[in-house]
Amino acid sequence: MPAQKSHANARGGCFIPNWYMNPRPAVLQIESDVQAAQSATRGILAAPTKLRAASAPDLRSRANTVAAIAAAHAAAVDADSRFPHEAIAAARAERLLGVAVPRELGGEGSSIAEVVDLCYALGRACASTAMIFAMHQTKLACLVRHGGAWHQLLLRRLANEQMLLASSTTEGQGGGDLRNSAAPIVRDGSRVALERQATVISYGRDADAVVTTARRSADAASSDQVLAVFLKEDYTLEPLVGWDAFGMRGTCSEGFKLVATGSSEQILPAAYDKIHAHTVMPLAHLFWSAAWAGIAAAAADRARAFVRHAAQRAGGTLPPAAAHLTRAAASLRTLRALIASALQRFEAAASDPAALEAINFQTGMNLLKVNASELAVATVMSAMQTCGLSGYRNDGEFSLGRHLRDILSSPIMISNDRILANVAAASLLAGAPDSLID
Repeated sequence: MPAQKSHANARGGCFIPNWYMNPRPAVLQIESDVQAAQSATRGILAAPTKLRAASAPDLRSRANTVAAIAAAHAAAVDADSRFPHEAIAAARAERLLGVAVPRELGGEGSSIAEVVDLCYALGRACASTAMIFAMHQTKLACLVRHGGAWHQLLLRRLANEQMLLASSTTEGQGGGDLRNSAAPIVRDGSRVALERQATVISYGRDADAVVTTARRSADAASSDQVLAVFLKEDYTLEPLVGWDAFGMRGTCSEGFKLVATGSSEQILPAAYDKIHAHTVMPLAHLFWSAAWAGIAAAAADRARAFVRHAAQRAGGTLPPAAAHLTRAAASLRTLRALIASALQRFEAAASDPAALEAINFQTGMNLLKVNASELAVATVMSAMQTCGLSGYRNDGEFSLGRHLRDILSSPIMISNDRILANVAAASLLAGAPDSLID
């Protein structure tokens, strides 16, 4: 049936087609569409009574409040491999989950640079909390930059209720191949359904909604994808794979069979290849890299404290391992500069689709992930060598075991080998620049 213009029903925000007054044969279809619309928007039109006042505390102060709580519970989150309930509750209380929602939708309109800095601050406190926040903000950015009318309503609700978004892009045997999907969207009028073997949905049990890739239809190519949002009441999760990992234990990155139904409006209008190139890939790599830089900075701080402690005990003489602290500081400085440069590049291209899709930009943002992860690992390793046995132990104030285990996830979270293989062709096409400032 062709699309029809609609008017809002004053009773509750559902949408009634203009052909509502048509003869009786259309009534059953009308009632079906009304129910679908009510289902799609349930709860989203909640009154914006919880919007933050303009006199809200400084963003950095709020981030520090959350970081302090995250740090206090980081060891327990790691030891128990549990979701960081306390830190995420604090992030909700400080209204950080919806900080990047546009002001006109009830958020604070925070910039990408501000979100990057929040990921860094949380990374210094608790790696799992930082990674959860980074993944949430990546999906939120997709809704802001590519969503339709339904998603704007969801963003208003997210800002009001501080909802947490999970991501489902890993499927079956494909691992981290984000650009191919096996499970298709199945359409039935205005309703859609999806059933996928999602081998990783980080913090899926604790999220309020899941943002998932899918094949556009059963007869579409695996690379012809869409991005859809399903609210918690839209789906069920059947456990497939547990999560007893070496590091990043609090992300609770279990695997599930995801069975979801919803309205067709819940599918983002843009094709996923555009969403991925313009938003998912560059912002995920920026936010992840900032979280990893935070872990590296925390490790360097702990190594610095160890050297000061050792020097005090030796009458002011620096221990031989202090040279490793110099290496840690140097690699951390390089890492921070790398992220800052990539951030500037994204900000310059953010509103220009051609610039976002350019080979040099795509290659650079992909390599950001590779280089940032390697520099972060190098920084933490140097910090560990600085502290020696004191860093290797799990029971002392200079322990770095958790930092090392967490940061070792960075090269394998979307494998660096996969990224390097994917950009190999681009490396053949693009030669070395003629200038250092190109």
